[in-house]
Amino acid sequence: MLCYHPSLDMLVDYSSGALALPHALAVSAHLDQCAECREQLKRLNTLGAELFSEQPTSASDSQLSALKANVLEAIQGQTEVSAKTEVTQASELNETLKDIPASLRRLIPKGFDSLSWMSLTPSFKLAMLSSEPGGAQVALSRIKAGAHMPTHTHTGNEITLVLTGAFSDEEGVYRRGDFICRNDDDKHKPRVTKDAECICLIVLDAPIEFTGWLTRFLNPIMRRFHPNNTPAEA
Repeated sequence: MLCYHPSLDMLVDYSSGALALPHALAVSAHLDQCAECREQLKRLNTLGAELFSEQPTSASDSQLSALKANVLEAIQGQTEVSAKTEVTQASELNETLKDIPASLRRLIPKGFDSLSWMSLTPSFKLAMLSSEPGGAQVALSRIKAGAHMPTHTHTGNEITLVLTGAFSDEEGVYRRGDFICRNDDDKHKPRVTKDAECICLIVLDAPIEFTGWLTRFLNPIMRRFHPNNTPAEA
């Protein structure tokens, strides 16, 4: 059973389409693993549809009927294609992809080991998934069993979604599927459980800052690879 979830405000923004794409990706990956939040989202979507239907419209009844027919036809077609695709994907799913939420498989099509991992310490690696200039950074962190990530603070908001393994910090223990939000008031030292390595999806609005006297040399690297510090191409 998952213990940590996106806030209601975040789910409302996700339902309405107002959530930034990197954050929406993290929420979607959590939804793939959380029946409780999927049910909450279903209620929010229903509420949103009811509110939308109450808005006045200048379209004629015939135009609305035609639009509805076209939408239903498109949905039916997409559902049939989706069903066929899901059957195919299910038959092809193997051990390499089983720990990767469906929402992330386009970014990680060949499994975790196929990514380009950057070693920051002997036990801590990062792999960049998306770094659009001026936006949030989407990456994976990978920490060996029993090891810890260096103590750090946040210079902006951070979302962490556990994909494999588990870790703990001063505020709790987090397992596969748990969704954790941190802001610039937080300082912590995540430690991975001893039974398995831990891989997490992380979304960073701004670079983290390592505070240990031996690990502060990593801060320029973190700033260099964060899109808020990467100039846009001309």
